[in-house]
Amino acid sequence: MTEKGAAEPLIRVSALSEGTVIDHLVAGTALKVLDILGIEFEGAVTIGMNLESRKMGQKDIIKIEHREVSPNEVAKIAVVSPRASFSIIRDFKVVEKFSPTPPKLIEGLIWCKNPSCISREDRVKSKFVVVRMDPLQIRCHYCERSQRKEEIELL
Repeated sequence: MTEKGAAEPLIRVSALSEGTVIDHLVAGTALKVLDILGIEFEGAVTIGMNLESRKMGQKDIIKIEHREVSPNEVAKIAVVSPRASFSIIRDFKVVEKFSPTPPKLIEGLIWCKNPSCISREDRVKSKFVVVRMDPLQIRCHYCERSQRKEEIELL
């Protein structure tokens, strides 16, 4: 607690010289995004969870030093947080900023919950049709079982 009249402490996060900033993540999804990216990083990782956002109410943000995300990772993150924005930083400058385009078909990223589905076999790649983005709902291409966002398990 601060004394009356005392200024609130400032939290400072240093600027990235190189790396990726993933902003506008759905609040509470930062740890799932880190799981998608794996846990081995060369540089510092800064995570902000449940931060105030004018646009979203609350959001999460991740800054990863010395690491750029791959297209496959972006696709997986879009499933978890479709409105995420990505900034690629080089030499302290944003060289690329983008938001993923939500896919209409998601291949090889999600487990089908139906234990009898053919996609559960090793040689058959899973395929899901995006029925609705917000809130996310997908349907298996093979067995037609629907899943909501909270049921989705990434491969």
